[in-house]
Amino acid sequence: MTTQADVLVLLDHADDQTLRPQALELLALGRRIGTVHAVWVVGGEPVAPPADVLTQVGEHGAAVLHAVGTGDAHPRLTPVVAEALAGLVTPSTRAVLLGSSFENKEVAARLGVLTGAGVMVDVASVELDGDALVAHKQVFAATWTSRCTAVTPVTVLAVKPHAVETERVGSGTPDVVRHELDLSTAAAGVEVVERTERAPSDRPDLGAAQVVVVGGRGTEGDFGPLVELADVLGGAVGATRVATDEGWIDKDAQIGQTGVTVSPRLYIGAGVSGAVHHRGGMQASGVIVAVNTDADAPIFEIADLGIVGDLRTVLPQATQELRRRRG
Repeated sequence: MTTQADVLVLLDHADDQTLRPQALELLALGRRIGTVHAVWVVGGEPVAPPADVLTQVGEHGAAVLHAVGTGDAHPRLTPVVAEALAGLVTPSTRAVLLGSSFENKEVAARLGVLTGAGVMVDVASVELDGDALVAHKQVFAATWTSRCTAVTPVTVLAVKPHAVETERVGSGTPDVVRHELDLSTAAAGVEVVERTERAPSDRPDLGAAQVVVVGGRGTEGDFGPLVELADVLGGAVGATRVATDEGWIDKDAQIGQTGVTVSPRLYIGAGVSGAVHHRGGMQASGVIVAVNTDADAPIFEIADLGIVGDLRTVLPQATQELRRRRG
């Protein structure tokens, strides 16, 4: 018989206190395995999120929201977030869910040390097998899917974007419980020494985008057709290592084993050969479309739809047709 337990879900949010898109996905995933307790970490006093955020969190199944104030400590420092979550783990906690970003993977590792919990990152899905928590994840450049079971009472899971569909399941707002964080000496000693703001963009974040249009060597440095297609689809623009090494696009756009790992619902690769180090960062995508002049390009081995043709002809045609259909 499965025992009902609590699941802590870290709500990542922007500086303006709007929820990151994956937060609602994590709430949906948490409902599958227990009673959801959302966690909202802010600097200063433990202030609850705005009313619209509380409503969203309640509609997506959170029974309780823990507002944790970090005092003078920066609320996004990984040691601070880890200690905020560790302070909420109780004997009834089954799992802690957070997005699988670079920062959150470090939070997960620190939280595992603090609580003795098992840690799994880049998780694609989670299920219960009796009282055992089972995570599915892709390994070896996404060529294998592994089934992992934690043997610890608590499991920390860093989950990839788009693992589940969001769903409204109720109305009203969750109960808000406020906590003031008492940091350890080690965590309190960490400080921000430099911060670089990202340039504003109308496009979604590459790691969380539902649609990603990616260019490789075949673009020969011209990302114009890719940008136009991405704009029509409301997607992000990515690149292979060759394209970023050539200086054709910023390094932040690199997808692969040494870049960003993406799992969009739709991946479009234009002029991308599909080398193994790139495939390791995108093979978990929902639908893969490849456009390449080389019919023997390795990316066609994993593509759901392959088009042998010049991207400079194919992509503008696709963009034009999408615009026509959308009026």
